[in-house]
Amino acid sequence: MTMYKIAVIGERESVLGFRALGLDVRFAADGEQARQTLHRLAQEDYAVIYLTESFSAACEAEIAKYKDVAVPAIILIPGRGGSLGVAEAALQSAVERAVGADIS
Repeated sequence: MTMYKIAVIGERESVLGFRALGLDVRFAADGEQARQTLHRLAQEDYAVIYLTESFSAACEAEIAKYKDVAVPAIILIPGRGGSLGVAEAALQSAVERAVGADIS
C-alpha cells in the first residue's frame, strides 16, 4: 500500500508556514526551478502538490499534463502578494468540466 505525501512549492516567504502543518515544503527561486520541482514531485508518491499562483505560468505544461488524472492533484494557492485570480479560474474550469456547465 502506497503512503501518499503532500507537498507545497513556492517562494520561501509564501510556503514556509506549511512546514508546521507537516507538508513537504520546496522553495523555488524562479519559474524554471518550480517547474523542475513540480515535475520531480509528480513522479514520486505525492497525492497533492500545492503550487503558488506566481509560478503557474511557468508550470502550465506540467499542470496540464496532470489535469485529468487523480494523482497528483496540483492545486494553485495564492502567494505572499495575495491572489492573482489564477487559482479561482482553474477551480471554476475544473467545476465546469465536472458538472458540464458554467455554474457561476
